[in-house]
Amino acid sequence: MQKVISTAVIKRLPRYYRYLGELRKKEVVRISSKELSEKMNVTASQIRQDLNNFGGFGQQGYGYNVEYLYTEIGKILGLDQEHEVVIVGAGNIGQAIANYADFARRGFDFKAVFDVKPELIGRKIGNVKVRDMRELKEYVIKNKPDIVALALPKEYAVQVANDVVSWGVNAIWNFAPVELRLPKHVVVENVHLTESLMRLSYNIRALQDKQKENGAEQQSAAKTIEESAVTKE
Repeated sequence: MQKVISTAVIKRLPRYYRYLGELRKKEVVRISSKELSEKMNVTASQIRQDLNNFGGFGQQGYGYNVEYLYTEIGKILGLDQEHEVVIVGAGNIGQAIANYADFARRGFDFKAVFDVKPELIGRKIGNVKVRDMRELKEYVIKNKPDIVALALPKEYAVQVANDVVSWGVNAIWNFAPVELRLPKHVVVENVHLTESLMRLSYNIRALQDKQKENGAEQQSAAKTIEESAVTKE
């Protein structure tokens, strides 16, 4: 039976991969869990626990071989194989995705972009031309892309998601601000930009409240000291 890995661990794996990639560029050969924890702001114990889910990879007294760990995490993430991706929606988000060169270096090959707007059809975005949305069904059935990225308004996302799944797609990268109810075998990764910004706003507010609280405490302490000095006089 395959071991169930928690969502929190899976979310940290790309961070490990990214930091290890930076260490490779600096030609760092090995690193301890303590050194890695200082860079990632994750405890050394947590790092060891995370990696032990997949076999550990470390040697006591040595730490981790950067090149080996980078390669193995890449395999766990499926980055040792190429993934063909289709984008539905050639607006700002769709264009940003198609133009981001780092995706190709990670093995994500963007094969086609689809849209309904006549003024966009035929234009080249990144390395692919925008196709007519009416060609999507034929393309998906014929080419069987691994991932479909939904970069379109929410009122269309649900129908398009259901359509591509019925045509054989098993992985959706969803940028539309809507919850998709799809069969359990379909993998969905939601990227809600507005929610991310709202979480950032919350954290800013919490920081401001903390600063105000600290400021009030300092003023109170200063006042107490001043009153004490006056009393002594």
